[in-house]
Amino acid sequence: MNDSARRADDGSVQAPGTAPPGRAASALKQQFQALHEFAAAAEARLSRNIWDYLAGASETETAMRRNRLALDSLALRPRVLRDVSRIDLTTAALGARLDLPLMLAPIGSLESFDPEGGAAAARAAARWNILSCLSSVSQPGLEATAAAAEGPKVFQLYVRGGGSWIDDHATRAKAAGYTAFCLTVDTALYSRRERDVANRFVKPWRERARGMEFQAALNWDDVKRFKDRHQIPLLLKGIMTAEDAVQAVELGVDGIWVSNHGGRQLDHTLGTAAVLPEIAAAVDGRACIIIDGGFLRGTDVVKALALGADLVAMGRFTGMALGAAGEEGLVRALDLMAEELWIAMGLSGMTRLDELTPALVSTAPPVREADSFSAYPLLER
Repeated sequence: MNDSARRADDGSVQAPGTAPPGRAASALKQQFQALHEFAAAAEARLSRNIWDYLAGASETETAMRRNRLALDSLALRPRVLRDVSRIDLTTAALGARLDLPLMLAPIGSLESFDPEGGAAAARAAARWNILSCLSSVSQPGLEATAAAAEGPKVFQLYVRGGGSWIDDHATRAKAAGYTAFCLTVDTALYSRRERDVANRFVKPWRERARGMEFQAALNWDDVKRFKDRHQIPLLLKGIMTAEDAVQAVELGVDGIWVSNHGGRQLDHTLGTAAVLPEIAAAVDGRACIIIDGGFLRGTDVVKALALGADLVAMGRFTGMALGAAGEEGLVRALDLMAEELWIAMGLSGMTRLDELTPALVSTAPPVREADSFSAYPLLER
């Protein structure tokens, strides 16, 4: 074999200048050849309640639209005449070596999109060797999801009890082999998601929910307590300001997760890509930076990494792919995302993720109105 070729997991050889080999079943490669096809299939397959739960956001949905606008307001500044015959998309984050700088973001009631819920997502992530993150309000639960697939995984907790309750979940997560533990910190109050209200739809887990007062009372002392007691990397999801990022890293938090909950909590925030530069500057390499919020294309990922993110987490992407075709659909969607990322890197003149810097991006006016799936202009709306 030529030394410049690379052998894929399935034994096939990847020659220089060719896209990463796909990892989905061959049957889906014909059915899904562009990412927008997953969104169309998911909308057709899912009930109106579940589709609107996926696509919607809080109140005016301004924060959700700003997530997309923040990405669409960034232009790429490609460099040319560079040897891009070999492109490396691998990275290291939170102690794991990953084939792509991606994470499947936590989604409550993930089983609404596929009956196997978190287990299906964990298996898909393992097949691409990326991080998956299980929501504490998704089935089949902490241990069963961890057992479903080997691979790096994060457990995300909505706090519904006191310190000993948090300790129990942290101990269980570490015993089950999770890579990191995540506290979501932007849900002190539950938002008004008006698509759900208009549909008179209440997610099953919310009907059973108790103990919201513990999430409302969560504070920096709880973060310090966690770091003092537990030897598992801690992520805080929901950071939107440099001030909070600094406070987190000063307490030893391992991962700063830039997120406005996909625009599903506080409405009228800035888009996450808009606040990323100030947070990256404040963190200054002292913690892993994760970002979510409207990321649906390979070029979106390149922009985020250029502005200082280490990992890009995708929630609606995960929901639409699972909703379209389950685990195999999610793997196939990741195939296409990997190809888009590879193309974006090569056409930008970049061969490694650590070559991405703010010099690659500039501001520019967006060219279309934004919504949760406006990154796919071929969708029939």
